[in-house]
Amino acid sequence: MIVSPRRKKLGLKTKVVKKISDIPVGDWNKVFPDVLESYDYFKTLDESNLGQFSFYYIMVYHRATPICAAPCFLMNYSLDTSISGPIKRITNAIKKRMPNIFNLKALICGTPLGQGRIGIGDHPDCMRVILRRMEQIAKKNKVAIIAFKDFDKTYNKALDPLRKKGFSKLTSLPWTELDIRFKTFDEYLKTLSGATRYDLRRKFKKVDNHIAIDLEIVDTLEDSALHDLYRLYLDIVDKHDMQFEVLSIDFFRNVSKIMPKQTKYFLWRIDGKLVAFLFCLSSQDVMIDYYVGFDYSVAHTHHLYFIKFRDTLNWCIKHGIKKYEMGTTGYEPKRRLGFEFIPLYIYAKLRNRALRPIFNLICQFLKFENFDPDLKSIKKLTQQKSH
Repeated sequence: MIVSPRRKKLGLKTKVVKKISDIPVGDWNKVFPDVLESYDYFKTLDESNLGQFSFYYIMVYHRATPICAAPCFLMNYSLDTSISGPIKRITNAIKKRMPNIFNLKALICGTPLGQGRIGIGDHPDCMRVILRRMEQIAKKNKVAIIAFKDFDKTYNKALDPLRKKGFSKLTSLPWTELDIRFKTFDEYLKTLSGATRYDLRRKFKKVDNHIAIDLEIVDTLEDSALHDLYRLYLDIVDKHDMQFEVLSIDFFRNVSKIMPKQTKYFLWRIDGKLVAFLFCLSSQDVMIDYYVGFDYSVAHTHHLYFIKFRDTLNWCIKHGIKKYEMGTTGYEPKRRLGFEFIPLYIYAKLRNRALRPIFNLICQFLKFENFDPDLKSIKKLTQQKSH
């Protein structure tokens, strides 16, 4: 734990710890947004052996009152993370011979999973103090890049001034969400285009009339189910070119223990065999669809993606959920299903001033939409949303 001396001019002090449990939960909750990914969520990350990340938590106090809270993590960021397709196969081949060739050590404010959020009070020096502490952590750990990851436009006022301090503002992968304003699934279908509605009904009829797919919804997993789920999760990781994080099996085990009221596992089986899963967090009004996995030997034949969506949306309707969030990637089916695209932004700075112009050019080339055709088709939608 690092505690800064009190500054006479500002009346501020900061506390930097590597486990959120070293911060009083009341202090954190007083300033951090009231969201699912808060204190217990970060505690889950701390205790889940996520070897690719080292976490830091910054608290800022004005006298004895908490006014800012910022989660950060340290990682080796691979510059080819946003690349997919043929170029990705080339970079993967290169990394087999030289595993660290594209890696730069990065200190990132936000979370490896989901949207970035900071607890910012009214004090005008909040961001200045947070950035100063991040610079100190970066220097100590010989970090090449400092970044703020996946923040939506509500943080523009706080984060846009970073551009005057050498940061570049980049468009990240947009978040996706669906407002649930309907009382039944059939009512939802009427909000879609005629072509999409027809296609979904055709898929559901084909599956429902020919095979029994059993759904079980649980808060915790037995060991056998946990290992079956994790196997499907790793299959998704292997197939996904743009993979930022790889979770340990301990994450899925611990989140049920630490966040039992918020955790839900949807398990789909055929003849007793797990063929699809969904891990999500839910509150009274919001459900976040975090990770999904499929048995690809049957996934396309039985349209498991759309079966999963129908069953999950029906559960949301039944339980009064108002907003269904489905995260990033897989944009074309989400567009057809009526999801909104929420622009997210990355603010990044190479600490080496001399090489910063080259780094900024590379970042422009490595933008996600340059390698995802679906993103290009919705770019206008996200741009309109940001203005």
